[in-house]
Amino acid sequence: MRFAIKTDTFRMSEEEFFLFCRENESLLIEKEPSGTIIIMEPAGFDTSDFNSEINYQLRDWNKQTKSGRVTDSSGGFYLPDGSMRSPDAAWTSSERLKDITREQLARFPHVSPDFVIEIKSPSDRLIGLQNKMEAFMSNGVLLGWLIDPEKQIIYIYRANGEREVITEFEGILSGENVLEGFELKLAELKSSLL
Repeated sequence: MRFAIKTDTFRMSEEEFFLFCRENESLLIEKEPSGTIIIMEPAGFDTSDFNSEINYQLRDWNKQTKSGRVTDSSGGFYLPDGSMRSPDAAWTSSERLKDITREQLARFPHVSPDFVIEIKSPSDRLIGLQNKMEAFMSNGVLLGWLIDPEKQIIYIYRANGEREVITEFEGILSGENVLEGFELKLAELKSSLL
């Protein structure tokens, strides 16, 4: 479930928005380019467990390569369109982070991750997540995966505009040339659904 707070009569500064998020840390909060604040319910147990497996595999790969930073759904990013988004999992290369200060990293940095994952929970509408993925891609994300655990479907988004749909959790999913050497073991995801 999502709630939208229109901000027609007032605009929060970045500082005010950060403090608002901090004061409401039990909620998942994002901001649209228009300034509308989106409040989402926390993930259910199954979705959270599923997301933990993905973050575990992504973090394990990154520990070996030391090529960037991994964040979960608590990590927010200000994108070039002015929105603030928190993907369920993200990887940002060291190259993209090289000019970001420690102070900016302690908040919501102005940087697009190289790679994002969104996981559809039972209460999410697919079209809303697809729109969110398109927004990520138009803001400089290089590779994105939208995963629907219930239907076991993966939607792949690439920077060149190519889209692909995988209809089963079998084998591996490659990080391609964005996350070289990263392979998401789909069987491990399938086992977390049982």
